[in-house]
Amino acid sequence: MLRFGARAYPRLASSKYHDMTIRRSILFTATTLLTTTHVHSFTPRRVPAAQLSFPRLQPMRMISSILDLLGGGDIELVTPEKALKGRQQKMPNIEGSRHYVLGNKMDDVPEGYKEAVFGNGCFWGSEKGIWRLPAGIYSTAVGYCGGFTPNPTYEEACSGRTGHTEGVRVVYDPAKISFVDILRWHWECHDPTSGMGQGNDRGTQYRSGFYYFDDDQKRLIEASRDAYEEQLGRKITTEVRAASDYDKYGGLWYNAEAYHQQYLAKPGARPYCSAQPQGVSLADFESWCPEDLKEKYRPTLPESFWKKHGPKRGCSVVRETDEPIPVGDW
Repeated sequence: MLRFGARAYPRLASSKYHDMTIRRSILFTATTLLTTTHVHSFTPRRVPAAQLSFPRLQPMRMISSILDLLGGGDIELVTPEKALKGRQQKMPNIEGSRHYVLGNKMDDVPEGYKEAVFGNGCFWGSEKGIWRLPAGIYSTAVGYCGGFTPNPTYEEACSGRTGHTEGVRVVYDPAKISFVDILRWHWECHDPTSGMGQGNDRGTQYRSGFYYFDDDQKRLIEASRDAYEEQLGRKITTEVRAASDYDKYGGLWYNAEAYHQQYLAKPGARPYCSAQPQGVSLADFESWCPEDLKEKYRPTLPESFWKKHGPKRGCSVVRETDEPIPVGDW
């Protein structure tokens, strides 16, 4: 079966794959779903009451996957020259807003705190996994990273014409949680070998990526990647690039719409996540970390934490509680 989001269609025989009637039928179905999906609403519990609404989220993912299929062949990243032009206006209703679960301002980076930006498929579950870490996470946000279009919208990112992947931005206190703990969660909470997609979601906007802000992060990402690749026995396709590579396109990171932020913690949220954890724990830190970085970046979360709370096959984080894991609950 070929699957698009939550729906399935019979596999098309190769002789009929390009038949125009089939194409029109599939596109008609997708368009109908997009235009008739029910709209839910919610009121946040931790921020000043403001009536927000969920747009038609899943059909956009479905249409993206269908269009990728109809294009045939490998999915390729759009070039900067062919990317959408974008806009100067920042995403509204984000600046000054507070994290729905943690309560801190999402655009703040307190003195001494660090940033990490990565993508591993659907950003809803990825974000929830990080904000639940027991200590040191100041805020998380979902958005669009690693692309060429300034200030893209969700619909534009889903089109594959901006070059972005769905990502998570983490602001953390390195005195309370190590970068390698965040890095380990990234590797273990998805399938980093799946190329341009994750689970049922296919397209360049679902590719795996980790973007570094300094040379230490670069070395740690690459060293852990090489170790995990050997463990999985398959080539890791995660994009590893410097955040500064995107300065000429307006920057690495653009916040997603307010309704996406901490989506899985909000009333009425659909418990969906396409990430595909492989059930393989990253090798021991001592075995892969560069010698000169071991003291500075030693993990703060013990192995007992990972055995109890680490990612499980099937993106189990959607079924976990929204609150951070209590310190010592392992």
